[in-house]
Amino acid sequence: MPASASAPEVCTVAKPRCPNLRLLLPNFVKRLNASDRGVLVHRPPSSPRELVACNLLFARYSLTVGTFILVAGRFGDDFGHKRIYIIGLAWYALWSLIAGLAVFSDHVLFVFARVFQGLGPAMTLPMGLAILGQAFSNGPKKNMAFALFGGSAPVGAITGFTTGGLFVLPGAWWPWAYWSSAIALACLTIFSAWVIPDTPVNGETQKRSLRETLAHLDPLGMATGVIALVLFNFAWNQSIVVGWQQVYVYVCLILGVVFAAIFFLVELHWASTPILPVAVFTSDVAFVLACTACGWACFGIWVFYAATFITQLRGVTPLQLAAWYSPVIPSGLLAAFAVGKLLGKISPAWIMVIGMLGYSTGSILIATMPIDQTYWGQFFFGVLIMGVGMDTSFPAATIIFSNAVPARYQGMGASLVATIVNYSISLGLGFAGTVELQVNDGGITQQQKLHGYRGAFYMELGLAGLGLALSLIFVAKECMAGRSKKAGVSGRGNIELPVD
Repeated sequence: MPASASAPEVCTVAKPRCPNLRLLLPNFVKRLNASDRGVLVHRPPSSPRELVACNLLFARYSLTVGTFILVAGRFGDDFGHKRIYIIGLAWYALWSLIAGLAVFSDHVLFVFARVFQGLGPAMTLPMGLAILGQAFSNGPKKNMAFALFGGSAPVGAITGFTTGGLFVLPGAWWPWAYWSSAIALACLTIFSAWVIPDTPVNGETQKRSLRETLAHLDPLGMATGVIALVLFNFAWNQSIVVGWQQVYVYVCLILGVVFAAIFFLVELHWASTPILPVAVFTSDVAFVLACTACGWACFGIWVFYAATFITQLRGVTPLQLAAWYSPVIPSGLLAAFAVGKLLGKISPAWIMVIGMLGYSTGSILIATMPIDQTYWGQFFFGVLIMGVGMDTSFPAATIIFSNAVPARYQGMGASLVATIVNYSISLGLGFAGTVELQVNDGGITQQQKLHGYRGAFYMELGLAGLGLALSLIFVAKECMAGRSKKAGVSGRGNIELPVD
């Protein structure tokens, strides 16, 4: 770890007007983010083409969030986390309103609104984490704060399923699913500006000229990074629609890889203030990021395809779907509280292993579940276990990063973890969608659909297994490093000093 991990910078913030809400507000906004994604699964697709469209809407929203989080992190570090947080809330409210207004237009406006909507949580999610990172010093309180932040996700997901189910009932109107979010977000924008304490801005920022400020933002790194992420993800998700036989699909994939290489060259050799400081990246951090990517790609596939499986093949209604998923709330919250207590007592590496075990077990249960099995069988226990996976892996990753970077880089550290989470969800859906369409033989009959969904679930299981293997390697590496350190200390203690 960098030296900052052992001697973190202390950053004081103004005392909030409502101290107990300092943790609540970032959690509540993350809940709205999760609930908004949940709305999409409440109008079950009636054909393979509609299923692909739903997959793309789900994936491209997460793509927007994951792609622009790093950019938002740098802006937050330079111009103040609270300021960018408030802007993100207002932006999110505006495009939620427009998404609902698309009912008076066509699907093109709705798709654009969903894409631009993702820029809101791209700002609020890392800024909320950064505010928490600055508000608490390293210790039990900080561990619990990050754990509870992660624990808000299952509450938000079930809120979204329930809200979406209510607004597609006969006599209701689906745009209110978005308009209600817009109203809530507008109120939160005003409330947050009053409640959340002002976060300190780097003093050097205020002394820079406009040209120096632009150079410090690392525009070349931002541009190449965003282009690489968009092209690579677009290729995988677009292949679901048109297939890999289209030249432009694999051209986009190749260009994405090329721009990614250019991005790393810029960050290593060109940028004076890189958007991703190289000093942050250690082997431990690399293992954590890889485990996080595998776990959340698995989770994104599970959320979308489990819901599709039971609505398409079991005829489960939207409100029943919310009830079926509801056990994730107690399991997720209990896992979050447990992680908050355990962090500091056991290594985050072991917590990551627990998370990967949860993802792997939950994936096995849903992949092998018979169509006509009772809810209280594999689906029920799968929901409980996946909640544990979700709310153990995320806090472990954020704590490691928050402790590893100085206070002035809290936005960057939080942004990187959030980028991995959201981008992995989007990319994982692209992988799963490709597998599904390759094995479902058109997806016309129920048996063909089942075959396609099984293929997606096995893709999910493969990602979960990879994450588990990486987490076990990480633990083994950490144990070996600990033994070497103890052996070195013991050896130095037994050295006989020469006698003059």
